[in-house]
This record gives sequence, structure tokens and C-alpha cells, in this order.
Amino acid sequence: MSFKSIFKSALPHLVSILVFLIVAFMYFQPAMEGKQYKKGDSIHAWGAKKEIIDFREKTGEDALWTNSMFGGMPSYQINVDYQAKDMYTFKKMMELYTPDPVKYIILYMLGFYILLISLRVNPWLSIAGSVAYAFSTYFIIIIGAGHLWKVNALAFIPPALGGILMVLRGRYLWGGIIATFFLIMELYSNHIQMTYYFMLTVICILIYEFYHQFKEKNLKHFFKAIGVLAIASIIALGVNFTNLYSSYEYSKSTIRGKSELSLGNKDNQTTGVDKDYGTMWSYGIQETLSLLIPNAKGGGGSPQEGIQVLNYVNGGQVKSVADYYNMEQVKNHHYWGNQLFTVGPVYVGAFVLFLFFLGLFIVAGRLKWGLLTATILAIMLSWGHNFPALSNLFFDYIPLYNKFRAVSSILIIVELCIPLLAILALKKLIDEPEILKKKVKFASLNLNVLVLPFTLTGGVALLLYLIPTFGLDFLSDVEQNYFTQISASNPNAVSFIAQIQNDLINARIDMFRADTLRSFLFIIVGAALVWAYSKDYLKAKFFIPAVIILILADLYPVNKRFTTNDAFVEKKELNLAYMPNMADFQILQNELKNNPELKAIADQALKDYTRKNRKASDYEKVAAQLWAVTYNTNYRVFEQIGGPFQNARPSYFHKSIGGYHGAKLRRVQELYEYHIDKGNMKALDMLNAKYIISQGEKGAQVSINSNALGNAWLVDSYKLVKDANEEIMLLNGFIPAKEAIVDQRFENQLNNFNIVADSTANIQMTKYSPNQINYQYQAKTEQLAVFSEVYYQPGWNAYIDGKPAKHFRANYVLRAMKLPAGNHKVEFKFEPKGYFVGEKISLTSMILFFVIAIGAIVFGIKNYKKENV
Repeated sequence: MSFKSIFKSALPHLVSILVFLIVAFMYFQPAMEGKQYKKGDSIHAWGAKKEIIDFREKTGEDALWTNSMFGGMPSYQINVDYQAKDMYTFKKMMELYTPDPVKYIILYMLGFYILLISLRVNPWLSIAGSVAYAFSTYFIIIIGAGHLWKVNALAFIPPALGGILMVLRGRYLWGGIIATFFLIMELYSNHIQMTYYFMLTVICILIYEFYHQFKEKNLKHFFKAIGVLAIASIIALGVNFTNLYSSYEYSKSTIRGKSELSLGNKDNQTTGVDKDYGTMWSYGIQETLSLLIPNAKGGGGSPQEGIQVLNYVNGGQVKSVADYYNMEQVKNHHYWGNQLFTVGPVYVGAFVLFLFFLGLFIVAGRLKWGLLTATILAIMLSWGHNFPALSNLFFDYIPLYNKFRAVSSILIIVELCIPLLAILALKKLIDEPEILKKKVKFASLNLNVLVLPFTLTGGVALLLYLIPTFGLDFLSDVEQNYFTQISASNPNAVSFIAQIQNDLINARIDMFRADTLRSFLFIIVGAALVWAYSKDYLKAKFFIPAVIILILADLYPVNKRFTTNDAFVEKKELNLAYMPNMADFQILQNELKNNPELKAIADQALKDYTRKNRKASDYEKVAAQLWAVTYNTNYRVFEQIGGPFQNARPSYFHKSIGGYHGAKLRRVQELYEYHIDKGNMKALDMLNAKYIISQGEKGAQVSINSNALGNAWLVDSYKLVKDANEEIMLLNGFIPAKEAIVDQRFENQLNNFNIVADSTANIQMTKYSPNQINYQYQAKTEQLAVFSEVYYQPGWNAYIDGKPAKHFRANYVLRAMKLPAGNHKVEFKFEPKGYFVGEKISLTSMILFFVIAIGAIVFGIKNYKKENV
């Protein structure tokens, strides 16, 4: 094959990549100026991973445990450099080495492009599909939210599906390699929930594939394909084994695992997350209309806007609802659905949805039915607590489904299937323009194939434009209840409240009608393009670019409602994820004052930081010293401002009892719910909460908790309890400095141990690192020590003078040990076997994949040469 022929074959793909670059940079234009996008959860992530990254930079080792949040937790789902990180190079290649956040749109588009090319779709038409997928609003919104693991997972789902479909169509070798590679990348993205939803989609496709092959009496091919896909899956799982196994092991002890408590509502409990927690973000049934009309339930915000509007008008801040809607700060932030809050709707594009329905009538084959089934299932499951019959069925009986929360995110299946079938419809139309002459029987009518898709999309939009209240509400349940209650308690203001309510509804109706008309016009224009092409009034070379422009013109401005250029900031503004406040500064000063040895460490840290950052602000200088002090000490901070268990700010500077993470240890969460949140200071004392940060008149203020028990202490007695219920309830009123509460399952380690008092006995921490903590201990008699460290197994091993020793759980969440008389060194080391074995499996699997891939390439080259001789 000559260079000229290679270039000619590659040219359409090179042009496609160029289009992707132009579109992505056009959308995130400030990135070309060197500005950076400020992403919400990425900032939270820095709170979680700061200690881990500092430890890695100083030692070259991975911190498999971190004390930066929730009193301590494994770092598996935070920031660990697994063996599979070697695949990261390929991810950067697919991102075309573009800056953040441009690279995420590139990744979306290139991934979907690979899927369509694998289905033999025209490269130019594949551009249209790639744009439709990448700019589905949820996908862009989560970039702004900083859900980057999810972004990566969603980018690798389409090419993984492409490989799977190639295998199912008999292209075993190359389909298997493509499926394996992108499944590796999908799992490496580390968002198991998205991968799980992808597997549900694949199962729907496989059901129809099996049925088809069964009818064709070709089950041999089906099972051969399943065998290839099984091998692909095993290799992909092997490469990512360390993360997957460690996370699986960890999940049993988290809020994603089963609670040992039986004190709450048993009907609400599952073997995973509680049902009310799992369905907290449930898409509204009416809200599903947002697939067609962006403002079906407004844009972003919380469903309590009506309360704010009434307060604003009543307080004189605005004179009317119209004035409120003209305020710049509330632009595009009006939401009247029933989710807790949302940044924006799930909108796939009106024209794209029209093409999806058209595909149902003109695309043949089993893939269509698999995509339709997956779409319908995902929509119904996204309703969560709004459709409890199906939701509870899945939570109770479908394996692993109850391990995940935010069921509304299952709509990613819809955002995959709709543009895919839409582009397959266009492919069918381009291949067979006469297909639009097809008639569809509806009742007693023979209708043109365009009529029903247009009626289901454009017709619905037009109907709702004309009658916007047709089956729809324009107040959330929260607002409706509020207006009812406030009217009942203020009989003299009923007419005023009713006027505000009516004006609010009318304002929302106007917003809604504007978007229904917008969607209707896009469908009209799109349907006209399709009709013109089928009549040969429009050639393919004009039709396809027109489709691309129409899809982009539809989705681009809707996305810009929720991800504006205002979110870009100068790079220096992101030097700190959080700014230290006065409370942090006071903690720093107190630690330096009471621990003179820290002064030199803090000074050196400041000197090192300012050497690298010559224009460092005063905030950065304080932060640099705080990090050094925190790295070399082991006390905890509890910040009461906001939701302590939804706040990663203190974790950025301190070892915190609070934090922000979706997989915190369940016992720590239960301790918070049953004790810390109810003001039981003893719980904070035993967690060594040395500082309490609260809101003062002039901002954050700190108080020193003189009752904090330190890193370890010796108790006078212990009490055995029969189960977790008794264990957690006895934390009320007990004195942790003197007594330990121990589950009876650890009774064999105590063996009727009788503690003999020793006034000279003591235990002190001598070394701290995330993976290891050392203590020096001396006593004349055997003692029972309690440590202010979170108990977690498997992983933490205890040693006395270098020899393995047993330890157990006390006080519901802490570690405890029976210690011998004498002077001894006590060590805790985090040594999870699964991690170390997993890394070996991962490396072996990676080598196996590359051997197969290179072998396939060599075989392909030889085969090509043979065919051309």
C-alpha cells in the first residue's frame, strides 16, 4: 500500500479530528488563553487527596490510607497510582494532548466516532453523531461539576460498545482487541456505576442478539462471540484488578454495603445503600420531557425558588416576579422539578430525538430493539422513588444495583442510545433515500414514515406550546406545599400570595413555551432537510454538513446556559483549591506555639513554596505552613460550618473528622448520625478532635477541645456488648477515657482479661504516616489501649516489637489492643494483601493484552501482504 493510498484513506478521519478540535476549542474558547475551568467536585477532590499527593511527593510511595477525612479511610477511591496507570498514555493520545477542559469534549467525540466507524457509518455522518453525543447536556454539565471519573467513563463506553458489536457481527479478532482495550480504559476510568449501566445496555443488546441467532439457527456464532467477549472482559478486569478488588473489599464496610444496625426502617434498608439515599436524585416523570424540551422543568437550581421569590417580593428586594426574573444572578437558574437540586436538564436535542423515532420505523435489525429496550428501561429506572414498583424491584433483586445512588444518572444510557439510533437512521436514509416512501400502518391509516416521528416530537412540542398546562405542573411539590401553608397561616395575605403564585406560574409558562417553540422549529427544519434529501433536492455533500450544523446549533446554546465562560479563571487563582480562613491560621499559630520543633519545619516549607511560587499570596504562605504542620502531626479538626460530612475544605488543610466522599465508611457515617450530629462531644473526644471550627460573628472561629483524648490512651475497664445496636447506643453517657465498649465477637482476644491499674503506665505516638503509625508504650502490668484511629479490616496489621499481634474494634469505630507489661514498641501498618497481589495480576494481564494486540497487528500485516502478492 502506497503512502498516497494510506493518506487518502486516512484523510476523512484527519478532517474529522480537525473538526473535533475546532468545535471543542470554540466551546471552551478561554482555554486558548491559558485560563482554567473551575470545577466544583475537582475542588472537593483536592481536599480528599492532598495528604495522599504530599506523601507520594515526599516518599515516592502510595498512601493506601488517608486520615484527611472521616477520621481515616482507604484511598482506593481517591487517588492511588495503580499498575493500570500505564494505560494513561493512551488516554492522553486520544485527548490529542489538548488542555483541560477541551480534552473532555475531544474524548467524547472521538469515542463516539470510533463506535460509528466500527458500524461502517460514513465518516462525515459520524461527525454529526459525535457532536450529538458529546453535547448532550448532562455530559457537558458534569465537566463543569468536576465529575471527571464519570466523564472519562462515558467517553470510553461508545468505543467499547463498538468493539462488542464488531465481535457480535463476526469480526472476532479486531473486535475483540478493540473491546478489550476500551473496556480496560473504561474500568480504569474508575466509575463503576457508569460501567454497570453500560453493562445493562449490553445485556439488552445481547438478549435480542441471542434471539436473532436462535431463529437463524446460528447459536454457534453467538456463543463464539460470547467467548471472545468473555476473554476481553477477563483481561480488562485483570488489568484493573487491584482497584476493582480493593474497592469491592472496601465497599462492604462503606455506606454502599449492608449495615449491621437494625434500628431504622428495615423496608428502607438493602444490602447496599438505603433506598431513600439511593433514590434521593430521582428524575421526575414529567421531567423526562426535558429530552425534547430543555426547560420542561426549568434550568438549574433547587425546587424552592418560589419560596425565595415570595420572600424577595415581600421583603421589598423586588417589586414583582418579573423583576426577579430579570435579575442577572438568577438567569438560567429556575427549576421547578422535584429533585433536590440540579445544574441543568438532560436534553439530547429535539432534532436528534426526531431522528431516533424515525430510526424506530426505518432501521431494521436486532440492534434497534436492544437500544429501544435499554432506553425505555433507563427512563423508567431514572424515576426512582417516583416509580417505586420498578425501583424497589431492582434495589431488592438485581445484583449490585443497590450499590449506587443518584438513579437519575442512569439516563446516560438514553444519551448513548438515542444519538446512536438517530445516526443509524440517517445512514439508512443516505444509503436508501427511497426508504421515506415507506408507509406505516397506524390504526386504519397508512401514513408516510415521517408522520409518526414528527407527531411524537414536533407534534408534542406544538401541542404543549398551545396548551402548556396539558398534564404539566409549574410548581414543585415543595413550593406547592409552602404556598398552601403560608396562605393558611396568613389569611390576610391570601390574595397577595395567590398573585405571586400565579405570576410565578405564568413566568415559567413563558419560559417553557419559548423552549417548546424552539424545539418545534428545530424539528421542522430537520424534518425538512430529511425530506429534501429524500426527494433529491439536496445532495449528501450538503445534507450532512447541514445536519451537523443543525445539531450543533441546537445543543451548543442550551449547554451554554449552564457552562459559561465565566467559570474560567486565571491559572494562579487555582493555586489553592480552598483559601485558609482565620480559624486555620489560629490553629497554625497554636501548633507552632505549643510545639517549638514544628517552627523549623513550617519555616522550611514556606521557604520551599515561595522558591517555586515567587508571587505566592499570603493565603498560599499560610497554606504551605499548614500542610507541613499537618503532615508532621496527628490531631483532628471538626468543622461545624455547613454540613460536616459534605465539606472537603478542612481536609485540604487538616486531618478532618468530616469530609466529602460518596463511599465513606458506614460505621463512621452512623457514628455521625447517632452521636456527632446530635452533639455527643464524647464521640469527638475519642476521635482526637483537638480543634472545633464554628461560625462566629466575624467568620470562622476555632475553639480548642481540651477533652480530646490524643492519639492513644489506656482504659480502666471494658464492656462486652452483644451486637452493633447495643454498641452504638452505649456510646451515650459512657466515658471513653476510662471505658471501652467491645463487641462480643472480639471476646476471645480479651479472654476474661482483668485490667490491673498502673498509674505509671503510658502510651505515646512516636511516628505518623498514612500507611504506618508507631507508638511507644510502657506499663508494669497488662493494659488495654484504645487508639483514636478508625478500625478497618482487612488491611491494618498490628505489631508489638516487630512481631504480629492482634487488635480489635472498640467504641464502634476505633482500634484497641491488649498490651503486655513492659516497655514495647507498637506499630500499625496498612498492608492490604489484595492490593499487592492485585498489582501482580494487573501487570500480567497488561502484558498478555499487549502480546495479543501486537500479535494481531503482525498477523494482519502478513495477511495483507499475502493477499496483495
